[in-house]
Amino acid sequence: MERDEEQLSARPALETEGLRFLHVTVGSLLASYGWYILFACVLLYVVFQKLSVRLRALRQRQLDQAEAALEPDVVVKRQEALAAARLKMQEDLNAQVEKHKEKLRQLEEEKRRQKIEMWESMQEGRSYRRNAGKPQEEDSPGPSTSSVIPKRKSDKKPLRGGGYNPLTGEGGGTCSWRPGRRGPSSGG
Repeated sequence: MERDEEQLSARPALETEGLRFLHVTVGSLLASYGWYILFACVLLYVVFQKLSVRLRALRQRQLDQAEAALEPDVVVKRQEALAAARLKMQEDLNAQVEKHKEKLRQLEEEKRRQKIEMWESMQEGRSYRRNAGKPQEEDSPGPSTSSVIPKRKSDKKPLRGGGYNPLTGEGGGTCSWRPGRRGPSSGG
């Protein structure tokens, strides 16, 4: 009997000591890392929600594909629609190619016509540079009545301003170096 009493009295002491140890370790763990654990749990919850939605959608798609594979009419309709869409896209592309080719032909024809006009003007002794910028008007077959021919500006920008010379120290902007004064400093 004494043995049974010793076992009963020893057992609650071990259980209370284990509970105290568990309380101390869990309490210190929550005190140190409580916010991190809370944020991790919230993050895991959100991730599981997103993944479960995607997995449901994936399963639904797989079921739809399995049903479509069983029905040959659906597969044939889908392939016909895909072929029709491809054919329409190809026709659109062909139309764009034809428009582009026509535009290139017109540009080539315009260049050829300008070269012919330039050659003819050179043969007559007139300047051909006037014709390079804009085509000659058909209304005036003779030379133009104005004696001043405007020159075409070049599209190139100059590398730097016209008045810049690094040796003079002028025109370069605000940073100009000047040598210090000669003689002793008058500080005092």
